[in-house]
Amino acid sequence: MEIFTSWPSWRHAEVPLTRALPATTVDALREAFAFAGRWHGAQQRPTGRPYMEHLLEALEVAVAGAGIDDRDVLVAIVLHDVLEDTTCTEQEIARRFGDRVGELVRWVTKPRGAAKGDYLGSLVKAPPQAVLVKLADRVSNVQELQRMSWRFQRRYYMETVASIMPLAGAHPWFAQWYAEWRRHWRRVERWPA
Repeated sequence: MEIFTSWPSWRHAEVPLTRALPATTVDALREAFAFAGRWHGAQQRPTGRPYMEHLLEALEVAVAGAGIDDRDVLVAIVLHDVLEDTTCTEQEIARRFGDRVGELVRWVTKPRGAAKGDYLGSLVKAPPQAVLVKLADRVSNVQELQRMSWRFQRRYYMETVASIMPLAGAHPWFAQWYAEWRRHWRRVERWPA
């Protein structure tokens, strides 16, 4: 199972991005990363690591793993949590990066007060490009699940199998990655609820 953690900072990401993508796309990603950094600030992941590393992991999954080169999808991956985790608005994203990016980010944002199951279930109606954003996000979240408590591991594993893996079926690279991941983590299915 391939793990995507070799871009912990923009400095680490920039050279491989420049090799893989047009300069205009890399410029847009640099701008999106700076924008996300201003909104997320010193936010940390549950593991205590800088939050911005998650955005670069998801971007690495998309570019180095899945081979995605669609500028708007990649920018949306970098911005995918600003609506959910900050006071940034969809209009601010759209004004800066275009309506399509704003729409993609909205699709992958759990509405405030919504049940997580309802939100994940709604993704079956999402545009394919928004699904790509969610699939890359979740690869970053589950690739090192062992860092979390066993209760979290089981809940997140079951949620991923039930709600995210079905979305991967239309995207061969993601379908294969998640299948390998599930084989690696299948022992979690035997753990008590």
